[in-house]
Amino acid sequence: MRGRRWALGLGLPLLAIVVLVLLFRWDWLIPIVEAQATARLGRPVTIEHLHVKLGKVTSITAEGLRIGNPDGFEDAPPFAAIPRASLDFDVAGWLRDRSVAIPVVTLDQPVFEVIGRADGKDNYTFDFGGPRETVAEAATPGPKIGALRITGGQAHVAIAKLRADFRIEAATEDPAGEPARIVAKARGTYAAQPITADLRGGAILNLRDDETPWPVQLTLANGPTRVSLQGTLQDPVALKGADLRLDFAGPDMALLAPLVGVAIPATPPYRVTGKLDYGEGAFRFTDVDGRLGRSDIAGRFSITPSRERPVLDADVSSKRVDLADLGGFIGGTPGRANTPGQTAQQRQALARAVASPRLLPTSPISVPRLRAADIHLRYSAASIIGQGMPFDSMQVTLDIEDGTIRLHPVQFGIGQGRLGGEFLLTPQENGALRAKGELELRRVDISRLMQAAGAGGAGSLGGVGRIDAVGKSLSDMLGHGDGELTLVTVGGELSSLLVDLSGLQFGNALLSALGIPARTKIECLIGDFALRRGQLTTRSLLLDTENYVVNGGGSADMAREVLDWRLRTSSKRFSVGSLPTPIAITGSFKNPSILPEVGELAARGGAAVGLGVLFPPLALLPTIQLGVGENSDCEQLTRRRG
Repeated sequence: MRGRRWALGLGLPLLAIVVLVLLFRWDWLIPIVEAQATARLGRPVTIEHLHVKLGKVTSITAEGLRIGNPDGFEDAPPFAAIPRASLDFDVAGWLRDRSVAIPVVTLDQPVFEVIGRADGKDNYTFDFGGPRETVAEAATPGPKIGALRITGGQAHVAIAKLRADFRIEAATEDPAGEPARIVAKARGTYAAQPITADLRGGAILNLRDDETPWPVQLTLANGPTRVSLQGTLQDPVALKGADLRLDFAGPDMALLAPLVGVAIPATPPYRVTGKLDYGEGAFRFTDVDGRLGRSDIAGRFSITPSRERPVLDADVSSKRVDLADLGGFIGGTPGRANTPGQTAQQRQALARAVASPRLLPTSPISVPRLRAADIHLRYSAASIIGQGMPFDSMQVTLDIEDGTIRLHPVQFGIGQGRLGGEFLLTPQENGALRAKGELELRRVDISRLMQAAGAGGAGSLGGVGRIDAVGKSLSDMLGHGDGELTLVTVGGELSSLLVDLSGLQFGNALLSALGIPARTKIECLIGDFALRRGQLTTRSLLLDTENYVVNGGGSADMAREVLDWRLRTSSKRFSVGSLPTPIAITGSFKNPSILPEVGELAARGGAAVGLGVLFPPLALLPTIQLGVGENSDCEQLTRRRG
């Protein structure tokens, strides 16, 4: 009897356990799983059915999985709706060394709805209750995922900030005799431009298998921009071990801004190729080789993503550059009429720029775009091409941080000399920029300057200048700015064409124009100019040669781009046919008029030239003595006549 009671007491619990196991349904755990997932993701998660197949490798399947939207968004459609999602979990590995290995993940007919509203709120940013991970942190050791299988995946992406609305179809393929691969395509609009993209991901047998590179092939067209990416990734989850070749081309690099996250000024047509990889938290584009308009371009770029502002760091160089191709960087229209590959719109823009009476760029500089990213750029050009261009080389170091622009320095080589400066542009509350800077000319070759003007000469030119201006464009800054500029020669000679024209020596002018050597030695050239509220006035202008003395005066209205200058030549020796008639330089910056003045206008012009501008003031002596001009003749002339 006692034995029967013992057997009954032990058997009933065992029977209850057996019955519980036989009747147990994994769906009973759904409320717990849903609560945990909802708390983790910060949005509602629901599951219709849950299945678990226990073993060393345990299979978990969720049917009717739905991940909802965060507060402030409608419930339908949800962020994700997956009729069937399953994964295999390596329990033995986890018990052995706590490693997380998921040999297989399968998603059947997943549908995603990705929304970014105009007010900045979105449904694809997840708050996991702790500090947000950076790209690098998110990519470092996580689950070891094996095969990823997707059947009939779809996504709708609508992000107002990017002016994007496109659909994605994705699936994995397992063709007979070939490795499995993922195939995806996107169609719709991005940055208000049509977008098409096709991705072939290659074999997805292990996304973290260091022994098997993961091949990728992507072609993308966004409006007129074309991008292709081809190569392999050693670890696609962490974006490591990249051997990728990136090629992109289009009519204007400004159109790349939505794709790279960094604002780029307008450019002429381009094509660039290079090696793409990821490291130290940055996407790196190296071994760059390409063309921009008529200019070549080489170097490296890196973009470090950031939730506040991405950072672009670049070292770029050109063997030969046409400065017209860089016109967009100062608010102008880039390129020339003969730049290859231009669109109809670019040709029309250039035609408008040519037809415009304005010479200085009037396009406002967008401060919000400047603040969209921090940029650190070093650029050099070994040679500069272009008709009438006096510059031989170029070097620029540019930094943009929170919209503040520093050029330190920008420098142009001119023969054996240089023209350089350092400038600081600071955003103002009204959306304008304040520009402050200093300019220096050091031993600039007069021969190069005159060659660009179609004349001859020798010697060198020095000078200093400064600018302090506020405006929304380059034209606006100069039209309201203050500053000064002083120029002094360092010996040499000047083609007598210029002197004879201003003195109406018709015979010698004709000989010089025909290329017959007729030069005059420069003893001193001093020009001293002041900029006050956009008015550039002549404080002193004197050219002293072995045969002539030329002095001048006048002004230039930088806002209206109007010239009003007079030059008068006096011969040191009597010369038949030498008429001391002043030359008037008037008209606009773009279409100046250079004509002799006669009669009453000539008398008035000559009087104006002679008032206070014939000889340079003693105040210029420090500039001369500090070596800007290094010209004892100018110093002696100033002391003698100042």
